[in-house]
Amino acid sequence: MRMTSIATATTSSTLAALSALHVGWGLGASFPFASREQLADSAAGTSEVPGPPECFAVAAILTGAAALVADVAPVGPTTRRIGLAGVALVLGGRGAVGVAGRTSSIVPWTPSAHFDRLDRRYYGPLCLLLAAGALVSAR
Repeated sequence: MRMTSIATATTSSTLAALSALHVGWGLGASFPFASREQLADSAAGTSEVPGPPECFAVAAILTGAAALVADVAPVGPTTRRIGLAGVALVLGGRGAVGVAGRTSSIVPWTPSAHFDRLDRRYYGPLCLLLAAGALVSAR
């Protein structure tokens, strides 16, 4: 039970922190990078940061996922389990594609080589861990 609680807290907190980052990026911040250009190349693999609507949409999705994982979303247990399965499926798929170096197969642009390296080493594995955390929290 304790490991489930730790996994749930860690996963929901990480999702919420990622949501906050996306809000900041939508508002024009470049944190944790020195410039918006570095942010664009590192976080999207492009020359420009996605616009506020895209950043805020991702933030909303991440917030919803965090709420499901933390079991604070105003939904019943069956809906929560279905939602958590969806979160795990999306994050697991994203993670697998990232670790395999195939992110370009799911986005309409070709990410930079710098992004691909970060994706294989950090973003993909993080998505896989978050997917596992979402599944653990369903218990």
